[in-house]
Amino acid sequence: MYTFLIRPLFFLFDPEKIHHFTFSLIRFSCKIPGMKSLFKKVYLVEDKSLERHIFGLHFKNPVGLAAGFDKDAKLYNELSNFGFGFIEIGTLTPKPQSGNPKKRLFRLKEDSAIINRMGFNNGGVNEAVERLQKNKNILIGGNIGKNKVTPNENAVDDYLTCFNALFNHVDYFVVNVSSPNTPNLRALQDKEPLTKLLKVLKSENSKKQNPKPILLKIAPDLTDEQLIDIIDIVSETKIDGVIATNTTICREGLRSENKTETGGLSGKPLARRSTEVIRFLAQKSNKAFPIIGVGGIHSAEDALEKIDAGADLVQVYTGFIYEGPKLIKQINRALIKKASL
Repeated sequence: MYTFLIRPLFFLFDPEKIHHFTFSLIRFSCKIPGMKSLFKKVYLVEDKSLERHIFGLHFKNPVGLAAGFDKDAKLYNELSNFGFGFIEIGTLTPKPQSGNPKKRLFRLKEDSAIINRMGFNNGGVNEAVERLQKNKNILIGGNIGKNKVTPNENAVDDYLTCFNALFNHVDYFVVNVSSPNTPNLRALQDKEPLTKLLKVLKSENSKKQNPKPILLKIAPDLTDEQLIDIIDIVSETKIDGVIATNTTICREGLRSENKTETGGLSGKPLARRSTEVIRFLAQKSNKAFPIIGVGGIHSAEDALEKIDAGADLVQVYTGFIYEGPKLIKQINRALIKKASL
């Protein structure tokens, strides 16, 4: 129903406007008596074989919603009814910011992809904290970044602000230094500034009574040498894992009219490269740390491929938009089937 009826209708409208409309529609639907139970009955898959224990957390299933969809933690409770094992909110910044000028979100229908140059648009970390106080036992990841106006030499302060504000309200943290849509942000992926940033966050984390896992989200555009640096940094800073990968600035092989738009590309064209990065990190590190695989997952087969490459958990974003909530159910059922073989 989604791919044949709902998606074609939604795709007639501006992507950002329909995103907000969809939020309102899901929120309204979940207020109708019995709808939450219906969504769970249709989409939720529960099985002991799906459970995962990664970096000290218990996941009911290994399929999560990637950051960027519910930036401001406005809909995580409702989205959990679609069968996700965890939901990542953000990217959040200390101060609210409007992001880049519109139009900034583009569908590439011929490529089953999206280009965005949103620019960390969000209402600020404190607004999200207020909403997260209403969490009903949903496993939440907090994706944190810096404000656009904050120079890189002061970026650590922004990440610390978000870390401390969110600490009591999320289950794990994701350090985002890999978005292509904030000027000079990716420079923080260089070995020296990234090591410094992660060490400061680890030090702050160690002061807490119950430290939280800290993960690093990396770009798919890193060279093999840079990926080796990432492995070294994870080892040196002793952070808990890596999310591979963020969106790409590569445009190779695209067919759609919007392919020349600037921003980060997500969706099917990213699948191969993100899997290559996962496999490289897993093999070169001898699986020394957990990996969350994201990028181009549009089918159960795509998810299994990333898990076979070395991912412990997976996340969807663009695939969720193109394929609908049935995708989560299909992945979990495929994982149950695989576990039974």
